Amino acid sequence: MPRSIYERIIGQAREGVPFEICGILGGKNGVVSSIYPMTNTDASGDHFQMEPREQFSVAKELRSQQLEMLAVYHSHPATPARPSDEDIRLALTPNISYVIVSLADPFAPEVRSFKISGGKVGSEELIIVND
Repeated sequence: MPRSIYERIIGQAREGVPFEICGILGGKNGVVSSIYPMTNTDASGDHFQMEPREQFSVAKELRSQQLEMLAVYHSHPATPARPSDEDIRLALTPNISYVIVSLADPFAPEVRSFKISGGKVGSEELIIVND
């Protein structure tokens, strides 16, 4: 993931406090190249729901640019960067990553990536590259 996108996710999370923020990451071959911040229609500090029209628009844009949806990201304003029971239950899109940014320590945000399938969670390496 390019450092600029990594920093945009953290910035969006900070701006969204006390609510969770969310979005989609696009790219190819596991390399993130685009970020699509989404509206959390639930406006909640402990769960999120992406705005459906925005999701449809992002899907169309990804297709037009011949990119794939690589990840869904969201924040945990006050809890660790690990999937909650709800995150695991609602992880219904196969073959993507789930990126979580925690602001539990606002001075040291933590960003982690996971694969979630069939209720099983696996941590994955998140490589940040300078761009």
